[in-house]
Amino acid sequence: MNDRKSAGHTRPDRWGCLKRNALVFLAVLSVTVSACAQESRESYVYVPATVSKEWQDYLPTLPDPNRWSPKFPMAGDIGGWEKLDKSNEIHKEVNDRVLRVYEPQITPRKLGGVPVLDIKPRNWKRSAKILIYTHGGSYTFGSAQSSLANAVLVADATGLRVVSVDYTVAPRARWQQITDEVVAVFEALREEGHPLKYIAIHGTSAGGGLAAGAVLKMRDQGIGMPAAAVLWSPWSDITETGDTYMTLKAADPDLVYGKTLKASAAAYADPKDQKNPYVSPVYGDYTKGFPPTLIQGGTKEIFLSNFIRQYQAIEAAGQTAKLDLYEGMIHIFQLRLPESPESQLALTKVKNFLDQYLGK
Repeated sequence: MNDRKSAGHTRPDRWGCLKRNALVFLAVLSVTVSACAQESRESYVYVPATVSKEWQDYLPTLPDPNRWSPKFPMAGDIGGWEKLDKSNEIHKEVNDRVLRVYEPQITPRKLGGVPVLDIKPRNWKRSAKILIYTHGGSYTFGSAQSSLANAVLVADATGLRVVSVDYTVAPRARWQQITDEVVAVFEALREEGHPLKYIAIHGTSAGGGLAAGAVLKMRDQGIGMPAAAVLWSPWSDITETGDTYMTLKAADPDLVYGKTLKASAAAYADPKDQKNPYVSPVYGDYTKGFPPTLIQGGTKEIFLSNFIRQYQAIEAAGQTAKLDLYEGMIHIFQLRLPESPESQLALTKVKNFLDQYLGK
């Protein structure tokens, strides 16, 4: 499985390069972990024998997030959030390396007044198919630039043109504006002559919740819906609701709700709005329709209940949904060790899923 050709890919040498330089940290709190993780190398995470050798080597290097997680600002403290957000600086080395390895074509532009990065993978074959990407970062961190490695990796794995949305992060904008920005990108692409049946959406972490919430808003506004949705570890309920928020609290090496995520949730949406379906899409009414959806995640995440509840909400309403869980994996594992068997399998499933539904 480590041979990329076995998964339908043709550049194993590129994966070898990434294996030597596996520095992609895309968890919700990745803006601080690279510096703080060096302070403690105690083995915090249980390492099951059921994961690959790559992950058995990597997991013990992760420190206890309760020790390195910073105290987040108050919800409306724009200056405090901007000071804490160093994501572009932290990810620059990773992004530069990924650009050298994958050699994509990247064009900054605006769609519907929203800045985006228009990414075409190397040797891109002209196609009408487009994958819109919404990055993670707990709604309060990150950008299209800081998450460039994510978008480029997925573009390479799927062969698709990826439009990465540089939405305004909270608290400089709240959920109403942020979801509107994603919808505006869809509308602009449609006005350029791209039918929705040729457009899919992919979101990671908070970006997964944003992707699902924005699609629900599009549907309810009569705009239509994309052909498919791919959600990686979606933060689909920004309240601390769900079994695994409690049961996996001591197992998750990335996500801490009370100390960090709760503040980000408040910056994104007032408490009275946090169960609005456009904010926390697990509460949506899916009987009115929803695109075929692939949800991927790992069994070490406190968001695991989010994945299950999101899947059940869609599938129980008679829509097409696939819940694809990975043993012993952590938040956004696909991008931590992209050369690992687990990540290669997940990326292959994403490609196959989009091949099945996009443009049909």
